[in-house]
Amino acid sequence: MNDLERERLARELLERSVADETEVFVAFSNAALTRFTHEVSNQNVAANSVEVSVRAIVDQRTGVASGNAFDMLSLQQLIERAAAMARLAPRDSLLPRLPAGTPAPPARSAYVASTAGASPEQRAQLCEPLFSAAEDGGCWCAGYVSTSSFGVTIANTSGTLSSFDGTDAAVNVKMIARDSSGWAEAHTTDVAAVDAAAVGRRAVEKAALGAAPRSVEPGAWSVILEPAAFGEMLSYLTSHFSAQSYEEGSSFFSDGLDRTYFGENVTIYDDWSHPLAPGMPFDYEGYPTQRLALVERGAVRNVVTDSYYAKKLDRENTGHALPAPNAYGPQPMHVVVAPGTRPATEMIASTERGLLVTRFWYIRPVDLKKAIITGMTRDGTFLIENGRITSGVRNLRFNQSILDALRSCEFSKEQLRTASYGYSLVAPAAKIDGFNFTSTTEF
Repeated sequence: MNDLERERLARELLERSVADETEVFVAFSNAALTRFTHEVSNQNVAANSVEVSVRAIVDQRTGVASGNAFDMLSLQQLIERAAAMARLAPRDSLLPRLPAGTPAPPARSAYVASTAGASPEQRAQLCEPLFSAAEDGGCWCAGYVSTSSFGVTIANTSGTLSSFDGTDAAVNVKMIARDSSGWAEAHTTDVAAVDAAAVGRRAVEKAALGAAPRSVEPGAWSVILEPAAFGEMLSYLTSHFSAQSYEEGSSFFSDGLDRTYFGENVTIYDDWSHPLAPGMPFDYEGYPTQRLALVERGAVRNVVTDSYYAKKLDRENTGHALPAPNAYGPQPMHVVVAPGTRPATEMIASTERGLLVTRFWYIRPVDLKKAIITGMTRDGTFLIENGRITSGVRNLRFNQSILDALRSCEFSKEQLRTASYGYSLVAPAAKIDGFNFTSTTEF
């Protein structure tokens, strides 16, 4: 469903609503994935969906109903159900009016037609160099190649009408050798820009470098986290910048903004227009999303808001609403960590003794407000001695405060987009002193 079709449907539903205020959200997605193992593509799946959600406001009461049937009877029942739910909901005196129509800036190259039209054969062609790399390197591999397109339209009775279309492509591969493994990824809006051969070679190099892994003692280590490892760790901090977390007291900086919590070299911002991860220039209320400094030279400067928390906290609406209803409040969706000045190779060369970590897995929160997490290394952990990588290391479990990590760190000058099921962000590699490993493993 293209943007014109979505907008036409949204307008028609607004005209049919009898609520005091109405918002219509129309979302389209077409996601496809080719999964492989042992150099065979063993699964090819695709899902195409369109969803309509109606938010009705009646006497400061809110009801939301959604569905995927598009005959007019079903759509009329959807509108009526949202209004009926609103009449039964509790009144909220803080509920603001739906945001008025404000033009959002144009999106930066977020939609690539060749990615949206990618076929199973094209994804299979991207698998081939991964298989060749595995065979040449004496490994077997497992992973996936994915392509997707999506579109969003938000319209309301205050005059908002915003539409966005985007695409995404990803390669994720693990190379498994006799006693080691290596992993690599790539994420981009343009499937033609994916260098699957380079991804495969990198994963094979990791597996080869990690052969015959050694055990090291747990404790406080200097670590260099590659972007995938650092990005996953950071993903457990981003919700702290929600106005809801800040107001409820669960954020690490709920005691106050404009205070220094990290090292002066730490700057983190939310930027939907970043060229490595171009995103939607408005939020799920159709309100323009600000490019916002969350942390500036170590000091926390801002929380992200939507129309509700802007009114509740008497702050500016930064355009970070999630689809209604949600339990999480506004969220930063396009997190970028500012880079440092040295390449990652120089950070390794300057390390007398430390560990290089490719990625983490099974990270879980230990203390939410203190931002303490636990997890394990995976698919490429290496010992650094006198500025050189000397061997692979058996995986370790860690227990670490993200806040402490960001107080004593250095970033590489390179940035990469890294992503997983629940996040996508842009990050450099990070060198962190005193990273706390608690135990070792036998693999």
